Amino acid sequence: LELDEPDPPKQEICCSRMFGTRLTELSPIKEAVATYMMRASEKLRAQGSLCKKVRVCIRTGMFNPEEAKYANGVVVDMPYPTDDVRLLTQAAVGALDRIFRPGFKYSKAEVMLLNLCQPGEYTDDLFAISQPAEATRVMTVMDQINERWGRGTLRSACVPADPDWGMRRDMMSQSYTTKLDQLWSVVCR
Repeated sequence: LELDEPDPPKQEICCSRMFGTRLTELSPIKEAVATYMMRASEKLRAQGSLCKKVRVCIRTGMFNPEEAKYANGVVVDMPYPTDDVRLLTQAAVGALDRIFRPGFKYSKAEVMLLNLCQPGEYTDDLFAISQPAEATRVMTVMDQINERWGRGTLRSACVPADPDWGMRRDMMSQSYTTKLDQLWSVVCR
């Protein structure tokens, strides 16, 4: 048997979804970006990486000819390489204020973590601040609780449990091969 090499850590991590309905207000878009950042930071910590930059994008639907079109994004430099969801969410939500324009019907948001590195792999200024050890411990505890009790059990306060803007799943295919409660039954007569 050949040995399988472990996959190298990802260079970028992205989380983006379409909204279930078009959003015109800033507050639900901020909730969506915070939710996507929560998922992206889980992936970041799972591979043991730190993030130096965050990119946030929002856009309207691009295929409706009667609808005004707008798309914009911004890159935010983090003060230090981090995997702290609180700091990452604060940067991403704050960046939305710069790119949000009223009067548009937004259909999608995207969060991308850029310039990923492993702890101890980057060289920085000797006097620059680094991620506090307390933040690392808090993120470890949060991941352990969410792993044991299910994703989203412990989350940021700005991440809703059941958002109004969530993806529509009424047309989603059944999971016949992975969920026993959706397994087909055959009745012989």
